[in-house]
Amino acid sequence: MTDSIKLQEKISEWKSYLRSRQAVGDADVEELEDHLRSQTEALQKAGLSQDEAFLVAVKRMGNLDSISREFANEYSERLWKQLVVAPSASTTSASTRRETFVAIVLAIAAALALKLPELFGLHIDGSDNDMSFYIRNFSLFILPFLVGFFAYKRKFLSKWYWLAAPFVVAALIMNLLPFKPQGYTEVLSAIHLPIALWLVVGIAYMGNRWRHQEQRMNFVRFSGEWFIYYVLIALGGGILTAFTVFIFESIGLKVETVIAQWLIPCGAAGAVIIGAWLVEAKQSVIENMAPVLTMLFTPLFTVLLLVFMATMVWTGNGIDVGREVLIGFDLLLVLVVGLLLYSISARDMQARPGRFDRLQFLLVVCALIVDVLALWAMLERISDFGFTPNRTAALGLNILLLMNLTGSAIHYAKFFIGSSSFTRLERWQTAYLPVYAVWAWFVVALFPVIFNYQ
Repeated sequence: MTDSIKLQEKISEWKSYLRSRQAVGDADVEELEDHLRSQTEALQKAGLSQDEAFLVAVKRMGNLDSISREFANEYSERLWKQLVVAPSASTTSASTRRETFVAIVLAIAAALALKLPELFGLHIDGSDNDMSFYIRNFSLFILPFLVGFFAYKRKFLSKWYWLAAPFVVAALIMNLLPFKPQGYTEVLSAIHLPIALWLVVGIAYMGNRWRHQEQRMNFVRFSGEWFIYYVLIALGGGILTAFTVFIFESIGLKVETVIAQWLIPCGAAGAVIIGAWLVEAKQSVIENMAPVLTMLFTPLFTVLLLVFMATMVWTGNGIDVGREVLIGFDLLLVLVVGLLLYSISARDMQARPGRFDRLQFLLVVCALIVDVLALWAMLERISDFGFTPNRTAALGLNILLLMNLTGSAIHYAKFFIGSSSFTRLERWQTAYLPVYAVWAWFVVALFPVIFNYQ
């Protein structure tokens, strides 16, 4: 076994121990790993052996003294006690309090930014032109603050101009192009803009390690966990809204206008930042939920697709591709890809193929077949009635999903027969993520021009 493989095994063991103790989040572990590797390399160049360099580097991880001490106690036969144990020291929560304060301030700022246009006579529930303005710019009022939160947390503020540039370009596109109010291309651009800008959020989240595969998968994990938290916050907000209406009606006051103009939009904006903060602060809680969700919904969606295909064969009915059907199938396939990504992010890369892997492979194959059927029906519809913005956007997304699912199926098959590792599947998924962002930018910037701002 080569020295590099031995070192990788030691680092993997160290990372697994940190995660098992639930002391730090995945993103922090990755940052600490980067520091550990650089320390180990420097010590080796100074003349220490690989084992000595690794152990001394771990001892120097001052912020993890208490965890390292537990690791030393558990692995005493490896001289961890001798090289790692350090005097216990109380840790301060000042940085945590600062991060919480920053998250709250940014959430309030996002909520206020959404109301700022009202100073210029633009109201969320106003005229069609007002609604058109908010539809185009909604994500531009919120996501910059989320990027700012991660840039602060990852100490990436020095690169602020690179992070700000996509938002400036997006603002120019969304406000200078002559969109038809609430037309097809305007709605498509508004839907795809947050997808395009989510890549910028990812760069801020990953910090200086945005090129690394593992960090990209961490961002996938964060995205899923953030969605869970946001849904939970939304459900809680719905209950809060219902009780707000109830208690004020009991004294004869109607507050629906205040709720529609302030509580709901400001709450939706602020919850984006608070949800991200919760993911970062409470990872040890939600990480236990994520594998459970994938284990629960993967077989359910597999059964759904199998029953759907069997029903098509039994009845002989093809897919009737209308606008709602297009949206529904696209959402279904995106959800399948999301389940695949989320399950990959929660899986041990070194584990051998198991039953759940085979079930996941079956889900991918079923989704691939359904995608081909939907694509065929879509092409027939286009050949009969021509291209429209909605059909073209759906066609492009289906082609991207088809390529993603095909690559996933191939890598899964190679993994099962032993000709490839599971890491190759993970690398395929993380490398493919920017493709969706590029397509989203294409829809945002060029679809309006191509379809004459319909």
